Amino acid sequence: MSKLVKVAITGAAGDVGYALLFRLASGDVFGHDTKIALHLMEIPPVLPMLKGVAMELDDCTFPLLDNIVITDDPEVAFDGINWALLIGAKPRSKGMLRGDLIRENAPIFVAQGRALSKASDDVRIAVVGNPANTNALIASRNAQDIPSSRFTAMTFLDMNRAYSQLAKKASVNFEEISRITIWGNHSATQYPDAEHGTINGKPLTDVITDIEWLRGEFITSVRKRGTEIIQARGLSSSASAANALINHVQCFEAKTPDGEWFSAAISSDGSYGIDEGLIFSFPIVSDGKMGYSIVQGLELNDFANEKINITLEELKKEKSIVEDLL
Repeated sequence: MSKLVKVAITGAAGDVGYALLFRLASGDVFGHDTKIALHLMEIPPVLPMLKGVAMELDDCTFPLLDNIVITDDPEVAFDGINWALLIGAKPRSKGMLRGDLIRENAPIFVAQGRALSKASDDVRIAVVGNPANTNALIASRNAQDIPSSRFTAMTFLDMNRAYSQLAKKASVNFEEISRITIWGNHSATQYPDAEHGTINGKPLTDVITDIEWLRGEFITSVRKRGTEIIQARGLSSSASAANALINHVQCFEAKTPDGEWFSAAISSDGSYGIDEGLIFSFPIVSDGKMGYSIVQGLELNDFANEKINITLEELKKEKSIVEDLL
């Protein structure tokens, strides 16, 4: 008999949600032996559009799609769910400072954190809506009955971008590359770290010997890729973000192959000197049973420590802005 997984998606009618939903319903994420119930949430003005999306899902006649719930109420959306994919957030408007964006989004994630009490005992949460790390921290601190380890923020899109840039530089397929890490915040301070990477089992720096490129243009290209896509197509990178969210969930659901890791922002346990409790992106391995751990023992040179400290300080500053809500 097929098992059933209940997934809540906030901001479900947005571009990322739209790119995500049909792949969820088709079995791409949880497998073709798993039924899926979609709990779709939007703000009231967007509910008519969301109903249209639900009609499209119905018309696809996906065999695995068990049912669809449409709501603007987080308590309804999160009732009995196993996964919460928190995509919805207020976007940054022209001239808005990052600190203002954090304060604008904070009430949304306070309310959603509290409403997650309606979720299943095994619920897992992935935050995509920016500023993702701090939004995940706010939701976690307001979900008193859910362990902080269940909350993650997505840096998989940054990691995928890093793999893409490295594959082009080395003239290899991205599958030949492993052990790339995104450290820190999902922001312009993130540190894409390729210096622990491998290509076909060899140290990456033996293949890509241009250290100046690895510490300069490579990092900049990953950080600015989203902006470049907006400039090129006039819209944000919604399809690749949805694909990265699928990758994120899949990596937590599956056992990480020996000798490999992936990146995700999780609640720090103090590893690598990162303040305990901050939502910080680390190299992660999953046990395939929804447990995970931070890869330990990576040697960080002065360059890496400098970059990690910069993104750490940004996250500490973001936390201070919402301290009263934690």
